[in-house]
Amino acid sequence: MRTDPNLKWLTIATVAIQLVSFYMLRDVTSFWQLFLMAYCFGGVLNVSLLMAIHEIMHNHAFGPSRPMANKVLALIINLPIGVPIVGSIKKYHSLHHRYQGDDILDIEMPSYLETKFFNTPVTKLLWMIFQPAFIHLRPILSQPNYVLNPSSLEYFNLFIQLMFNYMVGVWCGWHVMIYMIGSSLLGTGLHPMSGHIISEHTVMFNERFDLFGNINKNEFQRDEYLIPETYSYYGPLNALMYNEGYHVEHHDFPSIPGSLLPRVREIAPEFYNSLPSYKSWVYVIWKYITDDRVGPYSRVKRPHRFGKHDQKTVDFINQIKSEFK
Repeated sequence: MRTDPNLKWLTIATVAIQLVSFYMLRDVTSFWQLFLMAYCFGGVLNVSLLMAIHEIMHNHAFGPSRPMANKVLALIINLPIGVPIVGSIKKYHSLHHRYQGDDILDIEMPSYLETKFFNTPVTKLLWMIFQPAFIHLRPILSQPNYVLNPSSLEYFNLFIQLMFNYMVGVWCGWHVMIYMIGSSLLGTGLHPMSGHIISEHTVMFNERFDLFGNINKNEFQRDEYLIPETYSYYGPLNALMYNEGYHVEHHDFPSIPGSLLPRVREIAPEFYNSLPSYKSWVYVIWKYITDDRVGPYSRVKRPHRFGKHDQKTVDFINQIKSEFK
């Protein structure tokens, strides 16, 4: 396990910039000025903070021997985002790494309803705009017992976030509080920064489509075809995203901080340079919306660990949950 000594200073600096911007916007009441500011500035910084929280939840700020320090830093940098997400990320992201593609345990897997209704350019455009809502609804639909039994970290996260939002509204104006939350919603919706959500695990490359098409379902054997399901992005936005784009490398070595993932690729080019990758998240979004072969259904899906929504599932996720107390 390696830590990133610069992570805490970069995130605190970003939080400070956001707080200063809130104060400077206290007298700005024009909807369109606030909208453009939220899309071009606030949304960019808030998505960057979301990726920083992802790094911290992997213990990259202070290491696994200082879990409380990691949680406190994550709670602090969650504040300008406006929505409490630290406790939820801590629970669900670990399950994503352990059981990727399980449509019950991995909430990054689009739900059946998403794959059924959002499969045309117009509906996929709507899906991109309202993507934050779908991400938060998935665990409610797949495992409501897990959602309705929040951890102490989630309770505390919610409490301090509501207090912070209230103070922003009182001191800077309620329009600034709405701007703060709106920045997060815009940045994770139809926005270049949110392209990572699609690029990381969506099957979009032509050679992958050909592989699917060549499978003889009558003669198919379980392990006969290996469909790569994780892809990396090597573009300039990694500088703002703590190298979130190096996603194959991250899943291979989740204990290595994002700042060192380019070094992983440099050390082992024979494993990474031949893999399909992206250089533009804008292109990813465009292809996702316009290509009829791509949609929420373009994911590698695995059978649920326990087959059905049963007590074993509840017991298992409660066991995982106990690790985060």
